[in-house]
Amino acid sequence: MHEHQPRSGKTELLYHLLSRCVLPEAAGGLEVDVVFVDTDYSLDMLRLVSVLDSRLNAGVSTGSDEAALRSCLSRLLVVHCSSSSQLLLTLHFLESTMSSRPRLALLLLDSISAFYWPDRCEGGASMARREEKLAKCAELLGRMLRDYRFTIFATCHAIRRSSSAEPSSSSTDRPYLCRPWQRLVTHRLLCSRQEAGTGGERRQVFTAHCTSSRTRTSGTSSFWVTDGGVEFL
Repeated sequence: MHEHQPRSGKTELLYHLLSRCVLPEAAGGLEVDVVFVDTDYSLDMLRLVSVLDSRLNAGVSTGSDEAALRSCLSRLLVVHCSSSSQLLLTLHFLESTMSSRPRLALLLLDSISAFYWPDRCEGGASMARREEKLAKCAELLGRMLRDYRFTIFATCHAIRRSSSAEPSSSSTDRPYLCRPWQRLVTHRLLCSRQEAGTGGERRQVFTAHCTSSRTRTSGTSSFWVTDGGVEFL
């Protein structure tokens, strides 16, 4: 998933996915476990709790609010990484504990490109050294996908490759991460934001354009953000 521009709704989409997984079935959720690997330190737990609380209150009663909320959060494991080396070690740890996580259904990685510039500086002129750690992460994720049935959803910051003033220029959307990662990705979401409405009723509308490298199909969904999270239009 690529974040095409700042404030493109990417974070709210993550909260939507997270909530959908950890909520109980009685509240419209899947009641499965999620691992959130936070490399951007962008996870806002207060916002996530607010979204979960809103969804719980809107659904069928599942017991006391606090107990239901605690049950949801118990299905979430949050891990922070501050370097590509830490990310690689974290993925090795997750792989070694997968057999003890039979209900793990989703791995969120925000973002896979967080250490692009530090790794590029560390690698110097050698492209192989620049991409070495990310390539190992991609290979490890590929092995985990092969051995265990779960979904990986990773965000990626867009990097401008030309001086074009057009934010929609295709040059901003080209994959720039290592080839092992590009081969691993099966679906891409390109997020953008615009304003809609008339007069004083103008609202920010977010768009996610999805393309599949396997089926060669594409589709677009629009949504806006409410107090209770993402609401699709």
